[in-house]
Amino acid sequence: MEYIHPIRIDSESRIPKYHQIVNSIVGDIEKGLLTVGQRIPSINEISEEYYLSRDTVEKAYNYLKEKQIIVSAKGKGYYVARTVLPSRINILCLLNKLSSYKLQIYNSFVSSLGTNAHVDLTIFHADPNIFLTALREGTGRYDYFVVMPHFKDEHLAHESTTADVLEALRKIPEDRLLLLDNYLPELKRDVASVYQDFKTDIYDALREGQSRLKQYDKLILVYPRKTVYPYPLEILQGFQKFCSDAGFDFEILEELYNDMELQPKDAYITIEENDLVRLIKQVRDKKFMLGKDIGVISYNDTPLKDLLGITVISTDFQVMGETAAYMILKKKRETVKNVFRFIDRGSV
Repeated sequence: MEYIHPIRIDSESRIPKYHQIVNSIVGDIEKGLLTVGQRIPSINEISEEYYLSRDTVEKAYNYLKEKQIIVSAKGKGYYVARTVLPSRINILCLLNKLSSYKLQIYNSFVSSLGTNAHVDLTIFHADPNIFLTALREGTGRYDYFVVMPHFKDEHLAHESTTADVLEALRKIPEDRLLLLDNYLPELKRDVASVYQDFKTDIYDALREGQSRLKQYDKLILVYPRKTVYPYPLEILQGFQKFCSDAGFDFEILEELYNDMELQPKDAYITIEENDLVRLIKQVRDKKFMLGKDIGVISYNDTPLKDLLGITVISTDFQVMGETAAYMILKKKRETVKNVFRFIDRGSV
């Protein structure tokens, strides 16, 4: 029996025509409109009916043959070779860096998907060019693209996106893109997103811990401005706004040195692990009491910080991964702000 259901081509869509052909045929197999052994139109038939170049249709059919979804019989045409299981999803996960936090999100995401999906991981090191290459190579190979949009410019400053990145992301169908950890309103598309609001998060978390911070004369944020993997500037902005609104004297440092001029009644907020280690070591060496003489808050929680009794302000990385998996499995396209908390462990 020959397949007579029309191929769905939207001439106004930015989705490549060959990919629309693939989506149409695969979608009809999933819905049972096409069954194993059923003949589908020839390359010439589709080319003539939909005014498409033969190369475009051939590209779609070659992809379907590579995936062993269709087979060709010489002199007879093309036939459906197998069913397509909708529960098996191919996902490309693009992370900006490999850290304990990112791995926690990734592991939670993969674990929550279970056997329903296959996930390939690519680390693009906050480099837009590496990201664009990975995205281009993944075109047509994946059902979903999970993207953590954190990049660096030539001055090692953080940026959420670039013009080229936005253009590339806009070519991905809205229902096949999920943004993780960072929100891109400039994308102006209806895509799934599980994000941190860096400016509001640190502001609200410090508000939550304000009663503990009142015993200190000065708040000091250690914010590395130039690093291999830069941090969102919104963290700095949220800290400054909190200090201004709450009336705290404050200072911004780019790093902590091994011979800091520690003063009693100062509270530090550290982002990088090395700065936290230097600070704790100097507090102990100078016989200061943590949580009384010197306050310490660390950004992003880890099991080790919990063990050491370090107060943190942090998003819940496990929940972020779980939420992202849930939205893909349930085909939801929602914008979800991930939970961010002040966790008091007595170091302030």
